[in-house]
Amino acid sequence: MMFRSPCSRRALLAGLGAGAVAGLLPAASSRLAAAEVPGVKAIGAIGSLRRYTTTAEDTLVDIALRDRLGFVELKAANPTVDVWLPGAGTEVLIPEHRLLPDAPRRGIVINLSEMRLYHYREEGVPPATYALGIGREGRVTPTGSTSVVRKAENPAWYPPASIRAERPELPSMVPPGPENPLGTRALYLGWQAYLIHGTSMPYGVGRRVSAGCIRMYNEDVEALYPLVPVGTPVTVVDQEVKIAWLEDGELYLEVNPSQEQADQIEVSGYFQAATPPTLISEVIAAAGAQVGRLDWTAIEAAGLERRGYPIRITR
Repeated sequence: MMFRSPCSRRALLAGLGAGAVAGLLPAASSRLAAAEVPGVKAIGAIGSLRRYTTTAEDTLVDIALRDRLGFVELKAANPTVDVWLPGAGTEVLIPEHRLLPDAPRRGIVINLSEMRLYHYREEGVPPATYALGIGREGRVTPTGSTSVVRKAENPAWYPPASIRAERPELPSMVPPGPENPLGTRALYLGWQAYLIHGTSMPYGVGRRVSAGCIRMYNEDVEALYPLVPVGTPVTVVDQEVKIAWLEDGELYLEVNPSQEQADQIEVSGYFQAATPPTLISEVIAAAGAQVGRLDWTAIEAAGLERRGYPIRITR
């Protein structure tokens, strides 16, 4: 089970100050049409939730691999389902409904907390999205802006000195092939020694297991590769909290496990609950004049449970 820390509406609002708390009192406002909601975007979310009923042979790891999801995101969405023995007839939520990260909507956007890549091809068109493996503790994937500076099909891998120091048995070069950790395609970034690439270890996608590079399923990187010319901008963020007004005129909140919590899921299948420290200020800023419509029970649950899919937080 997920461990819950004491949290209530009172605790969530503690420390906001009298003026801020006064602003949270219910306002005389009705549900707005999408065009009237400040900040609503033509595309605020993509995909939809769906459900899958397991067979006796299924595991969450196998389901993630089959649907090209990340293991951590699938487990976070299904906290009570056993990883290895979900059992026949268990309903598993497939978390394919996602709010878009708060980042420039161009080129490639990577959100480390989600372990997801978003590819924007043209304005006004929903981005494609793909599961990722990212850097482990001590080898974290950096955040910031860069670009694709080189591309390679069936790349050779030259292990950097830092990795060969950890694994001296590695050769100076690993040729293309099924054992090559870079998989079938590689996009080299302006950050030296950092790449977006395929993998010879697909079970590592959706986990914090790399030496800092960004891993994709080979099928996904092969689909992305021809659509990403050299010079494509790449923005990497780490956003546990995503909020958006959607076209139904309602405000939605998506909270993903932190990178530390992702590691806890790896170890035990569960994580220590903790509300993101900026959650309340972000929600209030997004709500604006509609703050009186906020559903604080839903906000508390989303912040603690971190299921990784959007929850409506207005009434």
